[in-house]
Amino acid sequence: MEDKPARLTVLIDADKKKAFEALCASQDITASQVVRQLIREYLAKHGVSYRADGSDAASG
Repeated sequence: MEDKPARLTVLIDADKKKAFEALCASQDITASQVVRQLIREYLAKHGVSYRADGSDAASG
């Protein structure tokens, strides 16, 4: 069975949000796509593996 995506709420100041969204738009990518990529990279950098079903498992 496929899991539903989970929502992550992040608070940032309005000027950073506006600049981030403008940069994303200029690169024809959504802010959500960028955040998902940053999370994948952060997990990989710290050696954390995760399963496609959404559950996390620390590797090592």
